[in-house]
Amino acid sequence: MKQFRPHWLLIVAALALLAPAHGSSASLKSSLPNASRAANRPSGALLPRAYLPLVSRADVCQPIPGVTYRTLPPVDPMTGISAEDHPDINLAVRGYESTTAYLGLVDYSGSVDPNAPQLPSLFSDNRTPIFRSAYKVNRWDWNCNCRGGPIAKWDVTLLGLATTPGEIIHLPVSGYDIGGGYGALVLYAAPNRLTLKYTRDDDVVNGYTLHLENICVEPKLLALYRQMDAAGRNELPALYPGQALGRARRQEIEVATRDVGSFLDPRSRKDWWQGR
Repeated sequence: MKQFRPHWLLIVAALALLAPAHGSSASLKSSLPNASRAANRPSGALLPRAYLPLVSRADVCQPIPGVTYRTLPPVDPMTGISAEDHPDINLAVRGYESTTAYLGLVDYSGSVDPNAPQLPSLFSDNRTPIFRSAYKVNRWDWNCNCRGGPIAKWDVTLLGLATTPGEIIHLPVSGYDIGGGYGALVLYAAPNRLTLKYTRDDDVVNGYTLHLENICVEPKLLALYRQMDAAGRNELPALYPGQALGRARRQEIEVATRDVGSFLDPRSRKDWWQGR
């Protein structure tokens, strides 16, 4: 009885006859099914691999289209120490540490200033964000000109607010006009932080001060601040209420609130979240 070989063996035999003599071995191996090629692969041979290009996340710190910034002259420009090194101007000099505290609005008794900066207006949708984290800012010991321990008066002095990376952050709106319709001066700017003052003073002694951490400061605003700071601070960038000033760098930004120099609790409903 006539026996039949599997059809793929017949194909291999035909290819072997057609292949040039010097390439017959390679041609035969390339024509074998996967199992046969594996059996003929030399010991230790590398398996074929496909390498895909790395796709990186889009840059969340893109410039904000259409924004422009101008300046105002501050009262008594700071001298004698750089803003970069000043513990009241650059929050990084004091530093802060994580703490465990209630992550929600807190009710305090006392007077209410209806013109205080309102933190919902940090965001385009004027929301009350999720409070993601809490921190305590360090006090400053002016006798040794060095850091002290965390400020103990409040459970929280720096609050982490939930954000979407890349979303636009705005100057919180207040009821104060520092001149020309502007709401605040920029006392300090770095790529990832801002210090904002709701008076024309180049210090934190009077009025409200806000520190914003973990943001992408808008490049034009950062460049203008650096130019004015290097020129002697006779002019500083000024922002209109609600004006865009940067973007969220990651899943949260942090905010610290101060009045007449003292750090306060940024969770306070009656102060920074009125009507919420």
